[in-house]
Amino acid sequence: TVIPGKVGHIQLQDQSGIPFATGGTLWFAMPMAQGDILNVRDIEQGLENLKRPPSADANIELVPGESVGETDVVIQYKQSLPFHLTLGLDDSGTKATGRLQGSATFSWDNVLTLNDMFYISGTRSFKRKSDNAEGDYGSKNFSLYYSIPWKNYLLTLSGSRYTYHQTIAGAFESYQYSGESQQMKANLSRLLSRGSQYKTSINAAVWARKSSNYINDTEVEVQRRRTAGWEVGFNHTHYIGNATLQLSANYKRGTGAYRALPAPEEAFGEGTSRMQIVTATIELAYPFTLANQALRFHTSWHAQWNQTPLVQQDKLSIGGRYTVRGFDGELTLSGERGWLWRNELAWDVMNKGHELYLGLDKGVVRSHQEELQLGERLTGGVMGLRGKLWGINYEYFIGTPIKKPQGFRTSHVTTGFNLSYRF
Repeated sequence: TVIPGKVGHIQLQDQSGIPFATGGTLWFAMPMAQGDILNVRDIEQGLENLKRPPSADANIELVPGESVGETDVVIQYKQSLPFHLTLGLDDSGTKATGRLQGSATFSWDNVLTLNDMFYISGTRSFKRKSDNAEGDYGSKNFSLYYSIPWKNYLLTLSGSRYTYHQTIAGAFESYQYSGESQQMKANLSRLLSRGSQYKTSINAAVWARKSSNYINDTEVEVQRRRTAGWEVGFNHTHYIGNATLQLSANYKRGTGAYRALPAPEEAFGEGTSRMQIVTATIELAYPFTLANQALRFHTSWHAQWNQTPLVQQDKLSIGGRYTVRGFDGELTLSGERGWLWRNELAWDVMNKGHELYLGLDKGVVRSHQEELQLGERLTGGVMGLRGKLWGINYEYFIGTPIKKPQGFRTSHVTTGFNLSYRF
C-alpha cells in the first residue's frame, strides 16, 4: 500500500537578533497548508518568497511528523536590519538638463512582516561646466515601489514623477522650457508551473501615464498627454547546467480609461493613445571558468512590434548606455518596431571581485514613414570595469560607435561612471 506523503506541522523558528517574523510571514509565503500532499515545488516557492527581501534568509528542514506519512516542515528564518539607505552618483543625464545625477534610495524590507518590500527613491541633476546648456536647467525624478507575495502570486505597485527645465536662447530673449510626466502601474503575476530546472509565470497589469510641457510657465496644450491601458504577458526561466535562460513576451494596449486624451498625432495617422504593442525578450547568462579564472557571458535580445502607429513615448529608442552602448545618448534613433541585441563577456580579474568586461551591441528600428528617419541601425562597442572597493560599488566604461548613419552626431569616444554606497 502506497501512503501519500502529507504536510504535517509547518513551524517557523525566527533566529533574528530582533524577531521580525509573524504568523503572516509564514502564511503569505507558503503555498501549502497542513494536510496537503507534500510537494517539493511548493516548498521551493515558499522558500523563494521568504528570501525575497534582501535582508532575509531562510532554510527549510523536513522532519518526520506525528502520524504515518506526515512530514513536518521546519523553517529557520533570520532577518538582519531591514532599513537601508543607498546613495548614488553617475553621469547618465543629458547635457541639456545636466549629465551628473545624484540619487538617494530608502528601502524597507518586511514592512508588514509579509515578505513585502518597499522603497522610495529620488534623483536630481547637478550642474557642471561641461554641460552644453545656458541659464537655469535641471531634472528631478521621484519614484515609489511596493511588492508583496502571496503564495503563488506577486503584486507589484509602482509610480514615478519626473520633472525637468532648461533655458533655450531665442532671437531677442531666452525662454524656459519645462515639463513633467507621471506614471503608475499595478502588476499581478502568478506562478503557473515549476520544476527542478524551470519556472513559468503569467502576469497582468494596468497602467496610466500623463505628461505636459510649458514655455515660461504657460502650458503647450498640443503636447499634453494622458493615457492608460493594460498589459498581459508571460515569463519563463530555464536552468541549463550553469546557464540561465529567460524568455518573456508581453502585449500592451491603450484604452480610454483614466480620462485618456486622444494623441495629437491621431489627426495625421501618425500615432494613437490606444496603442497595441507586442514585445519579446530572450536573455542568457552563462558563468564559466577558464584557466582557473571566473568568466561570465551574457547576451540579451529585445524586440518590439507595433499593430498601430505609435507616438514618440511608445517607440523603441536606441543609442546610449542602456541600449546600444558606445553612444553618448544625446541623440538617439527611434522607431515603431525593431530589435536590440546586447552582448557582454566579463572576467573576474584574478578572482578578486573586480570585473573587466567587453560589450558589443546592435540595434535596428523602423517606422511606417522610413523616409523621415535619419537611419535605422546602430552598432557600438564598450569596455569597462565594475566591482566593489571600500564598500563602494563602482563602474567605469569607455565606448565608441562602430556603425552609425551618416549625419548621426555623437562623440567619437564615450565614457561614463556609476558609484553607489549602501548604509
